[in-house]
Amino acid sequence: MRGLDVRNMTIGALLLALSLIIPLALGGVLGVVIGPFSATLASHVPIMISMLFGPGVAGTVALGSAIGFFVKLGPVVGMRAAMHIPVAILGAILLKRQLSYPLVLAITGPIHALLEGLIVQPFLMFGSSMLYGESQPLALFCLVAGGTLLHHAMDGVIAVFCWRLMKAFQKGVNAKKLTVPSR
Repeated sequence: MRGLDVRNMTIGALLLALSLIIPLALGGVLGVVIGPFSATLASHVPIMISMLFGPGVAGTVALGSAIGFFVKLGPVVGMRAAMHIPVAILGAILLKRQLSYPLVLAITGPIHALLEGLIVQPFLMFGSSMLYGESQPLALFCLVAGGTLLHHAMDGVIAVFCWRLMKAFQKGVNAKKLTVPSR
């Protein structure tokens, strides 16, 4: 059995906290809602960054996000957010196979959009008149999937910026050797 990596656990816990805080504090406030589609700016960023720390961390952070959205915005948005779990795990696996981070985010974008578009279909087919009036499932699928793809791309740009910032900071810290001052 492998030992626990305290660094990854700590980073994962911080990203998990962010993935909970964003929907609970900003869900419905810092976002857009159009029918079954909603987007909260930067909500994917902790999940996207968590991919860099392995499938376990990525899955846990994505689960936290799903719980946060379920509590704040209800079951439809919560189920959409649950689709982040397989996307995050897939992204982490692709990163372990040495694909570049921006490429992984580009690959996972259409998968993310497809999953979110598909997961709302049962809600729309059985509750469309109650939730959204008379609706066309294909049109709503396109709205959710297209909106998710755009949202994924915007958050991907933020995540890549944060990743590059973290890499630059890490190089700066590693470049300066810490010395203990003599007494």
